[in-house]
Amino acid sequence: MAQFNLPKNSQVTEGRTWPAPDGARNLQTFRIYRWNPDDGKNPRIDTYRVDRDDCGPMVLDALLWIKNKVDPTLVFRRSCREGICGSCAMNIEGQNALACTMGIDECKTPDNALPFLTRKDKDGAVRIYPLPHMPVLKDLVPDLTNFYAQHASIEPWLQTETPAPEKEWKQTPEDRARLDGLYECILCACCTTSCPSYWWNGDKFLGPAALLQAYRWLIDSRDENTGERLDGLHDPFRLYRCHTIMNCANTCPKNLNPAKAIAEIKKMMVEREV
Repeated sequence: MAQFNLPKNSQVTEGRTWPAPDGARNLQTFRIYRWNPDDGKNPRIDTYRVDRDDCGPMVLDALLWIKNKVDPTLVFRRSCREGICGSCAMNIEGQNALACTMGIDECKTPDNALPFLTRKDKDGAVRIYPLPHMPVLKDLVPDLTNFYAQHASIEPWLQTETPAPEKEWKQTPEDRARLDGLYECILCACCTTSCPSYWWNGDKFLGPAALLQAYRWLIDSRDENTGERLDGLHDPFRLYRCHTIMNCANTCPKNLNPAKAIAEIKKMMVEREV
């Protein structure tokens, strides 16, 4: 069940139901999490009805339609609209996803998909929340400060002791191919915020995204700092809180497998002790 870092002693309440546009017949209902830290009120769920005949096919299209034509106060992140920047990551129908690549017609909730929903909730509405277990700055915008700091802590850049070549560091096609499935991470935080181990130990456990990137540099044939990188990960919490639940792989919008990368790091730890 998705949970969210709410203000202390707060409770999510039923918010405003916004009127449907005049003359619209092909309507889709959206129930969206709203919270403004400056107004001193509890978080709420506002209900909107989007005219599908006047809106694009993606969830992000619907959010932009709402912001442009109904409620300009709705706050969310977005940028590329092509599944590249990761800005519009949010929780849609209980699944972390990119709003720009999640089709509205894909938001069909099976009866057993969200067991915490009441019968009233199972009304065909699309429910949208911020990424779970992150502090919320406003509405659908989570605070990713700690997430980015953890990514920086694995030092995601090439580290060498050999004098730099005149032109570039070279590697064979085979060595380059080993990075496939690792470098494509867009740091959207979908995987990390879907991980129960990260929910409970987010201040210590690096999480799937950071560890995926750590492995990317550990196996880069050009990097010469493997031992020090492994030393930095050899900790009961930073690496070993992963219990291979596989939520990370199931939710990744780029179809990557952070759990496999973490398992490979653990294997490297064992092999260097032999």
